[in-house]
Amino acid sequence: MSKPPNVTPHTSRIVRVLLEERERQFLAPQAQLSATSLGRFRGEEECPLRTAFQRDRDRIVHCKAFRRLKHKTQVFLSPTGDHYRTRLTHTLEVSQIARTIGRALALNEDLIEAIALGHDLGHTAFGHGGERVLHEIMPGGFFHNEQSLRVVDLLENNGKGLNLSMEVREGIIKHSKGRSHPIQAEPAQKSATLEGQTVRLADIVAYLNHDLDDALRADILKPEDLPPDIRHHIGSRHSERIHRLVEDIVHTSLDLHLAEIRLSDGMLERVEGLRDFLFVRVYELPLVRQDFDRVRKIIWELFEAFMGNDDLLAREMGSPVEDMERERQVCDFIAGMTDRYTLDLYHRLFLPRPWMKL
Repeated sequence: MSKPPNVTPHTSRIVRVLLEERERQFLAPQAQLSATSLGRFRGEEECPLRTAFQRDRDRIVHCKAFRRLKHKTQVFLSPTGDHYRTRLTHTLEVSQIARTIGRALALNEDLIEAIALGHDLGHTAFGHGGERVLHEIMPGGFFHNEQSLRVVDLLENNGKGLNLSMEVREGIIKHSKGRSHPIQAEPAQKSATLEGQTVRLADIVAYLNHDLDDALRADILKPEDLPPDIRHHIGSRHSERIHRLVEDIVHTSLDLHLAEIRLSDGMLERVEGLRDFLFVRVYELPLVRQDFDRVRKIIWELFEAFMGNDDLLAREMGSPVEDMERERQVCDFIAGMTDRYTLDLYHRLFLPRPWMKL
């Protein structure tokens, strides 16, 4: 293994070139190289210190939509406990799991990290409950992966977008679980890069395990409720389950000579079983569904208020964007809200203020 070159003041202007060369030397032949990226919609001068995908990662981390993820629900709405997952902690767990897989397979970790950190930027407040409401409202539906791409392409940076590379954009739009094959990607939904495929599976590994962990913490489930087959083959502890799934992905992908990133057939069947179990015992639980029904009322009424009140629209959203339908602008604004902002706004608009007589 060759020794990385020393960086001197003279070479500091071409650090990016040295990093790109390091990728050529050490990454798998199937990995996506920064130097062979398809580029961006708007051409721009390359950074002397960072590769294209490192630059994308930094743009995502510094954008406002990323910071708002810390106040967006994962499963349990507006949790008061300090240890329940939020959309931000979910994103960080996906990034960590995906990078572990990528490092084991000698893939491009910078591309993996950028896709992972950006994959849920378009998620609504109140988790998938909020997404379902906007899906009912919007003609053609609402899908958070499409909204994530809309965030990085159009909504961030005062409407200029982040101008990310094509590979990161493609990984973001294709991370979604799909409709008929939620675990094993439909062919049209499969990312063209192994890095994008890695993030998609890491997303599944992360959310199934931390949703189970949060359900145990909330006393919705007990450890013995988990089906014996899942406990035996995937694991009875959080860390054990993640390790076995990551190990299976790495070994299966290597056995396929990196033709694709996937779970083994046996593990795929058990992961689908775990997902079905969580839907029955957690996601569709009447107690959880009651909260989603409340969310539906809140988002519907806020949407109608913005559609019918020009003053409210101007006060909360600023000047309307020319050549964009009002319905689309309202959807973008509501999709970007955090849980606490949504509840605060609803309180201000629809609930009576306390009356004080001095």
